[in-house]
Amino acid sequence: MVICAYTEKRWDDVLAAVASVRAQSLAAHEVILVVDHNPALLGRLRPALPDVKVIPNSGPQGLSGGKNTGVAASAGDVVAFLDDDAVAEAGWLAAMASGYDGANVAGVGGLTLPKWDGAVPRWFPEEFAWVVGCTYRGMVRGPIRNLMGGNASFRREVFDVAGGFRSGIGRTASGRPLGCEETEFCIRLRQAAPETVLLYDDNAVIWHRVPAERARFAYFRSRCYAEGLSKALVTRSVGVGDGLASERRHAMVALPRGVVRGLRAAVTGDPSGLGRAASIVAGLTFTTFGYAAGSLLARDGHPPSMSIRTGRGGRREREAQ
Repeated sequence: MVICAYTEKRWDDVLAAVASVRAQSLAAHEVILVVDHNPALLGRLRPALPDVKVIPNSGPQGLSGGKNTGVAASAGDVVAFLDDDAVAEAGWLAAMASGYDGANVAGVGGLTLPKWDGAVPRWFPEEFAWVVGCTYRGMVRGPIRNLMGGNASFRREVFDVAGGFRSGIGRTASGRPLGCEETEFCIRLRQAAPETVLLYDDNAVIWHRVPAERARFAYFRSRCYAEGLSKALVTRSVGVGDGLASERRHAMVALPRGVVRGLRAAVTGDPSGLGRAASIVAGLTFTTFGYAAGSLLARDGHPPSMSIRTGRGGRREREAQ
C-alpha cells in the first residue's frame, strides 16, 4: 500500500497513518511511503519508520508523481492508497480485499469520514464533503465512475493497461487546492477497458483530518473554484461526456435535494439550514466559474505529460496527445 507525504507539518499525521496500517486486521504486504521532493523529510522518516519502505518521488513534483512512484515500487497484486493525513479503521484493507472477488473488479474504494479539528461549521453542506477530501452525500454503494484518491485501491495490472496518474492534474507545490487525478485515471481506465468495474464499499472506512483553516468559507470557495479548474483538465483529457457525467447527476439530483433539505430545516427551527442551502448554491457557482476559467485557459495551453514506471523493473512513459 502507498502513502504520499510532502511536508514536515504533517509529521504526526504521517506517523498516525502508518500506525493505522500496521493495526489492520488484514496485514498489508508492504507499506510504501513516498516523499515528494523533500530530502529533509525523507531523512527524518527513514530512521523513524524502519519497517516502512520510505522512498523519494522519482517523478514530477506533486501527488500524481508520488502515486506513480509508489505504484512502480509496489510488488503486490493490489495497490491501496491512503492519504497522509488520514487514519484507517482496522477492517479497512479487509473490506477492500473482499471487493476483488469479481474478476472484472479493477478497483475498490471506501468511505472517508471527516475528523474535524474543531467544531463542524453549521453552514457546511454534506453534499460538498469532497471539499475536505471526504465522501459526500449522494454516493451510493456499488459500481461507481471513479474512486476517491485518498481511500482507494486498484489491481496492479490496470496501470499497465491505462498508464499512470497524469502529471499536471492534482495537488502540486503551487498551493492551489487542485484535485481530480484519480477521477481522470479512473475514467481513462474505463475507456481503455470498458468491462472493468470500480466499486465503492462503505465498509472500508478511513477518517480524514480536517484542520481548522479548512473549516473557513474562504477555503470552501477556493477549493470549489480549484475543482472546476481540475475538471476542465479532466474533460480535456477524457472528453466532456465521461468527464462530467457524475457531476451532472450530482448537480441535478443531490444538490437540489440538499437545498430543499436546508430550507426545510430552516423553516422547522434550524436557521443554519438556510446557510447550508446557500452554501450549496455558492459552491456550485464557484465550481462552475472555475470550470469555465479552466476551459478558456486550456484552449491555448498544452496537455500535461503522464509517466509511470510499470512492471516491477522497467520504466514506461506515455505522453498525452
